[in-house]
Amino acid sequence: MMQSAARVTRGLTNMAYRSGSLRRGLGFAIAIAIATALTGCKSDETVEKPQPPAVTVVHPLAQTISNYVDFTGNTAAIDTVKLVARVEGYLEKIHFKDGAIVKAGDLLFTIQQSEYKAQLIQAESQVAASKAALWHATTEYARYGALLSKGASSATEVDHWHYERDSAAASLAAAQAQIIIAKLNLGYTEVRAPFDGKIGRHLVDPGNLVGSAGQQTTLAEINRINPLYVYFTINENDLLRIVQERGDRTGSIENVVVPAYYGLVNEKGYPHVGRLDFASISVAPTTGTLQLRAIFPNDGLNVLPGLFARVRVQALQNRGALLVPGDAVSFDQQGEYVLVVNDKNMVERRGVKSGQQIGANLVIEEGLGPDDWVITDGLLQAIPGREVAPDRQTLKTGTSSAVSTGD
Repeated sequence: MMQSAARVTRGLTNMAYRSGSLRRGLGFAIAIAIATALTGCKSDETVEKPQPPAVTVVHPLAQTISNYVDFTGNTAAIDTVKLVARVEGYLEKIHFKDGAIVKAGDLLFTIQQSEYKAQLIQAESQVAASKAALWHATTEYARYGALLSKGASSATEVDHWHYERDSAAASLAAAQAQIIIAKLNLGYTEVRAPFDGKIGRHLVDPGNLVGSAGQQTTLAEINRINPLYVYFTINENDLLRIVQERGDRTGSIENVVVPAYYGLVNEKGYPHVGRLDFASISVAPTTGTLQLRAIFPNDGLNVLPGLFARVRVQALQNRGALLVPGDAVSFDQQGEYVLVVNDKNMVERRGVKSGQQIGANLVIEEGLGPDDWVITDGLLQAIPGREVAPDRQTLKTGTSSAVSTGD
């Protein structure tokens, strides 16, 4: 190559001297050609081998975790009542705003009261009359009894006033019962909240006749949503696994405190904490599922019945597990996998089976050992079968970050 460059140089020099007008311009071209030729020859002789790409690797984090089972369910009110008119009359007034929060005993509706107030006065008058009749019959019975002992009256008259006295006593008792009924009917003209809760819209406007004979007029619906229920179902496989974990434990789910968590569609994770409080007594044969219910506080009354909820239930036993950062787990046509570095710093693809998520980490159920070095950073440069330069670090407990081991 050096000889070729020399020949090119001599040729260019001869041409420049034969043409005096091009001599100065060709001088620069000659210098550039010589430098290029010499540089090319030197580069070919000193090609360096590329360095392997740098990656960050960690050991899986060994940690004791609680088993969880995830479900989907719906929120439900702990109590639901349809408020109906129990007496007949015209609806006079509504005492709440639609959708308001109400307290137990709050007045919600008033039905026309004049008729029932009159019935109460009538019943009280009947009691007064029955008391007078009883007093009269009692007095006459005593009088004729005294006369009979002196031979001044007959036994028939004494028996008559005995009957009148007992009849008046019975009439008084009936009249007193009518007072109780009249007071109840008058009380039914005021429809009050049976518990603390949230009321829906009114279904009947003032001026309408409600409580007609043989018909139930629903005035509104009220829900108690603090605490709140979440209903969901568990399939046979999960049910049998949990039963097996419980072993020979006895007692229903209502007697065992099993933590439960749920999150709504717009929430991250499972921020609401409660417990299981009910399990159905049989598995539905058509679906192979068992209905469960958990109870949760709802102090702010922000969660309404009927919402979709993601539910997580804690199992009864803890276990050891290996965790890796969630970003280290990838997917392809063969399934889940992670990239590991072997003792020769070569990249290997390792098929795994992941489990539940704990923070930013994933539980690895199958495919990894505690001594494997998992690539967490530099995955784009890591190709199975090629060498890398691993930066060995330690994964922190409870996070996805790592600290250098100093290797």
